[in-house]
Parts: sequence; C-alpha cells; structure tokens
Amino acid sequence: MKTELELQQLEQFVALARARNFTRAATELNLSQSALSRAIQRLEEQIGQPLFERKPREVVLTDLGELLLERAKEILNLVDDTFLLLSDAGRHGRVRLGAIPTIAPYFLPSLLRSFSTAHPDISILVQEDTTEHLLKRCSHGEIDLAILALPLLAKYLEIEPLFDEELLLVVSSGHELATAEEVTADTVERHPFVMLNEAHCLSDHVASYCRQQAVQPVTVERISQIATVQELVALDHGISILPEMARRFDTSDRRVYRSFTGEKPTRTIAMAWNPYRYQSKWTKALMDHLRGAS
Repeated sequence: MKTELELQQLEQFVALARARNFTRAATELNLSQSALSRAIQRLEEQIGQPLFERKPREVVLTDLGELLLERAKEILNLVDDTFLLLSDAGRHGRVRLGAIPTIAPYFLPSLLRSFSTAHPDISILVQEDTTEHLLKRCSHGEIDLAILALPLLAKYLEIEPLFDEELLLVVSSGHELATAEEVTADTVERHPFVMLNEAHCLSDHVASYCRQQAVQPVTVERISQIATVQELVALDHGISILPEMARRFDTSDRRVYRSFTGEKPTRTIAMAWNPYRYQSKWTKALMDHLRGAS
C-alpha cells in the first residue's frame, strides 16, 4: 500500500526533531501537546517504525528518524523555494524575518511601518528567538533573513553589518550614579548588577567590555526580558547595561541612562541570510530597506 505523507506532517516532524521536546515543539507550531503527539504517532504508524526514542524530558531521533529528517528538510526547502519563485512572478510576496529579543521590540516596529509604506504588497512574518535558534533556522531555510548582533559563529551564512549601537548604564533615578560627574567601568564595579541571562548575546557584549576594562561586576539577578531588567533597576535591585534603542522606548522617570566616560561599550547589529537558498526579490527589497534604515 502506498504511504502518503503530507507537508504538514513533515513540518511537525521537523519541529519536534529540532525542539527535542513535545511541549516546546507544540508551542512553536501553535498546537496542543496532545495534538502533536497524535500527529507524530500517525506518522510513525504510516512508516511502520518509530521515528523518536521517548525519554523522560526529551525525545531523540532514531536512525530512521535521522534519515527522514534530512529528506524532510530537503522537501520543505524545495517547497519554500518554489513558493518564493512563484511569488516573484506574482504581485504579492512574503518574507520570513527573524530577530533577537533585544532588537525585535525596539527596532522592528518603525522598520516594518516604513517598509510597509514603501512595499504594501509584501507581507513580513516575524519570528523572535535567540541567536542560536535564529542561525539554525536561517541555515535550514526556515526564515529568509535574521537581524542579530555580532560576533556570530555561523557556517554557510552571509553576514552583513548594519550599524553600531552604544550600550548605556541604567540606574534608578535616586542612585548615586544618576548624577555622578563621570561613569567609568571602575565606578560601576562595586555595584550589584541585574543582567539578562546567558541565552541573550547582550550578556556576552557586557561581559566582554568588562573584561577589556579589567573589572568584574557582581551579578545578583539574571532575567529573560529587558522590560523586567528595567523594572528591577527602578526598584533598586541593582544597575544594568542596556542597548540605546531600549532607552529610546523608555518613558519612565524612575530610571536614568548614562553614557560611559572614555571607551564605551557597543554592539554591532547585522543581518544574516543563507546565500545558498533562493533569494526572492521581496527578500532583497527588505535587505535594501535595512541598509537604508541603518
């Protein structure tokens, strides 16, 4: 009997193989965990062998699963490239854009508004994720373009710097450093820090700057979102270092942002894409828009 596989089944299978966990994969796919579990079970029944080895906290591909994963990626990439090729021939198109959490809420809104005005016929699908996951998705063809911060360890991806951004010290309005004549790495070292957790590359930029200045700040709390860092700083839990673009969106008078005296911490914002995948004219239009907006 001929086995018929649907594209949706392959997408669900690839998502689970990447996430290695039913809960995370189901969240990514906007499905319930039970629905995803049933879908994978049906796929395994169709093939006649298990594709995953179930463990207490994760799933691992079997040998057959590894084989299917490579073919599934090839099929899905071919479908995506075909869709992009056909989109180029039509009037409407789409671009799948990824961005890290320390950039997406601050840089993308104005970018997408201006791009939509210039190109109303192009839809932008935004995915926010960590650097590691975005690089993988870009490499696998799951997104067309990613906006991240250098440095990046990415094989087979093209990287183009867009602009440099200063990182600023943020303290509560009543903190002694809010009105200090100068702010240097030495003056902040003795104060407790509230920082983003290690999943965010911004933490690496701050740590790199501190190492260059031969200081070792004490981190008392690790947070997953900049908004939470800002609130904890306002409550005097500690001080922090955040991107200048976050300051532009911060309207609270409970926080003060200071530029460092002398050598200033910075990060370089860049875009990344897979040069071995088909680049639609819509993706190229967004890339040109990004260059002009930087």
